Order: sequence, then structure tokens, then C-alpha cells
Amino acid sequence: MASRRQVLKAGAAAVGAMSFPYIAKAYNRRPTLRVLGTHVTLQETLRQEAERALDINLEFYPGGSAEVLLKAATNPSSFDIYEQWSNSLRVLWDANSIKSIDRTKITQWDNINSLTKTGKISPAANFGYGDAPYKLLYEQPDGGLGSTPSNQISFLPYVHNTDSFGYNTRYIPEGVAYETESWGWLFDQHYRGKVAIINEPTIGLFDLALAAQARDLIHFKDIGNLTRQELDDLFDILARLQANRHFRGVWSSVPRSVELMAKNEVVIQSMFSPGVSALKGMGIPCRYAAPKEGYRAWHGVMCLSRNVESEREEMAYKFMNWWLSGWPGAYIAKQGYYISNPQISKPFMSQAEWDYWYDGQPAAEPLLGTDGSVSVREGEVRSGGSYVKRFENIAVWNTVMPNYEYSLTKWNEFLFT
Repeated sequence: MASRRQVLKAGAAAVGAMSFPYIAKAYNRRPTLRVLGTHVTLQETLRQEAERALDINLEFYPGGSAEVLLKAATNPSSFDIYEQWSNSLRVLWDANSIKSIDRTKITQWDNINSLTKTGKISPAANFGYGDAPYKLLYEQPDGGLGSTPSNQISFLPYVHNTDSFGYNTRYIPEGVAYETESWGWLFDQHYRGKVAIINEPTIGLFDLALAAQARDLIHFKDIGNLTRQELDDLFDILARLQANRHFRGVWSSVPRSVELMAKNEVVIQSMFSPGVSALKGMGIPCRYAAPKEGYRAWHGVMCLSRNVESEREEMAYKFMNWWLSGWPGAYIAKQGYYISNPQISKPFMSQAEWDYWYDGQPAAEPLLGTDGSVSVREGEVRSGGSYVKRFENIAVWNTVMPNYEYSLTKWNEFLFT
């Protein structure tokens, strides 16, 4: 696994001279907690509500996934809490940037469901290839991470979702969930020049690998742990597509993915759920696919800086427990995300919201997104169905592979050729 020096080298190559575009700060004399993460959950509404509920100051430092990982891995004094995705855990743990969380201080621990603790949301579920979160949850006696339960955990399990691709049904006929919708559509020549991918090698790489395998261009022994030869073969395929100007480009933030489709620059692309919700709120018929090959899944992680202590550490535990207190889970459900203890959030949701987002039922009424716009029409059914159904169909989890550094080199070659 990557050393601290390797993380710095690889991260610098990935993000170059990027800087943090926005810092949400609150200035007064209350204690202040600094949270480093992505735009996905570091939202102003959540910051304000947490400040009100906890009587603290919160400074949110949102950025792109690659840049926040670099910052956290190389400068643990720059944050108190880190929040991103489970594919960042091995890098941060090996870089000694984060420390374990005492799970006995997590008040909702017993209500956190089995997805994170055992890897399966139901007996019928797939574990999925790659870094399934349960493999990284517990600190082991040797100081590593594993699935054997202990009182020390590497992250707070909170938001999570299954990701796929979004497509504009004005230009692409609507498919059938789990039957005709396929990752292979990303390579369909009918959409040449109208395809975009997320610029993140631990995420976008798997979207492309799933697409190549779906079209029988290549087959992987373990899609969550690609060999160097498999990476070479995959990027040879991608180079040919790139030479044919198949890809419109890449995106690094949800707003950029929304812009690409809203301006008709793309008709199909890697997407996150908030982007799909935003487009629907704008009246653009973006459908989030339920691929027959299975989803690429992710799990949000909230981690403690190795340097946090005393008053800040106490605030950090309060903030983590607040995230599992009900209201935050209900709020992020409006953008299509799940929380690890959903029954606690159910009372904060209308029956129509719960039926649509968690049970996969038709919307009994128009539903609003986090921006206050209607994102779900009456009668609409969420693509992929219920919470359980979606997480029964995981192909691969976002993952930092043993060959991460090599994949990063190949990724950068792909982007800049």
C-alpha cells in the first residue's frame, strides 16, 4: 500500500495546482470544528443546522475528492474531521493522518445496519468486489484494518449510495432497470463526443472498466484489484476511444456534471445522485441507470484527525453523533443518499418521501430536492427500486487498489493525450 511519500507524489500528480475554491467559515467565540471533505455533504444548510443544534462553529472546507485526499494525507493538522469515501481510508490510515474512533462513544452504533458491519444489506446481496467498507471498519490488534469487530473503528458509517451513470432520455430511449440498462452504453458509438467521465481514478476507472467488460472488450479476474497487464489492456482500449474523440471530457464536481448535461454537451455520463436530482429540478429528463451488471457503490466515511484532542475531539464526537440523529439523514435522502441508521431518520420524513426513497414505491406526491425544487414527479418510481434492492446489486466498491500508483499514471496519460 502507498507510503506517505508515495501518497504525496501521486496526489500531487493528480491535482496539480488545484486550490480550494470556497471555504465556509463562521466567526465568533464559540468553539470551532474544522471539517475537510467534498461538496457532496459539506453543504451550507447542513452546516447551519449543525451549528444551531450543537452550539458550535463549523468551518467547512469542501473540494474535489483528489485534492482533499492529498491535503488530508499530507497535513493532518489542517482538519479535525475528514469526510469523504471509504476508498480514501487505506491511504489516510497508512499515512498516519487519522486515528481510530471509540465506537462506544457513538450513541447510535447499535442501530447502524448490517451493510457496513457485515458487508451485506440482506442474505441475497452481493458483497461486491474491491474495498467493501466492512473490510476496513475495525482496527485490528496489529494496527491494521479488517472486518474482525473491535471497539476501535476507522470511520463513522453514515451516508452511502450506489452510483452509475445518468442519461438524457430526450436523446437516449429509456431502458429497463437491471435488464437492458448497461455500463456498456458509455462506449456506444452513437454517443461519440457526448460522453463524460468523473475525473477520479478510484471511481472513474471502475466506470470505464465496467463499460469495457460489459461490451466484451476485456474480462477481469477481479475488477476491484486490476493487475498491471489488465490496466495496460484497459487503457489501450480507452486510448482508441480517445483517438476517436469519443469522450467529451471529465468532470470533477457535481455542479460541473450538471452543467455538462444542462448545456447538451453530453447525453450520458458518470453521475452522482445529487446531479441527477438537480437536473430533474431543472426539467431535464435525466435518468439514473440501474445497470444489469450491478452498481459501483460507495460509502461515506467520517474520520478523526490524528491531531484532534481535548475540546475539539469532544466536539468531533458530538458532530458525528449529530449526523446519525435523524434530521441529517432525512435531509440527504432528498438528494438520493442513504444513512446507515435509516429508521432513526424515518420520523423526519414524510410517508411519501420514505416510500419513494427507501421502499422503491411510486411517489404519492411531488417531492422536493434539497434545493426546494421538485425533483420527483408524482407517480415516479426511483430507478433501481428500493434501498435493499439497490444494495443487493453491487458490482464493485470505490477502491484504492494495490496498483493504485500505476493506475494513476495510466489515468493521467489517458486524460492528457
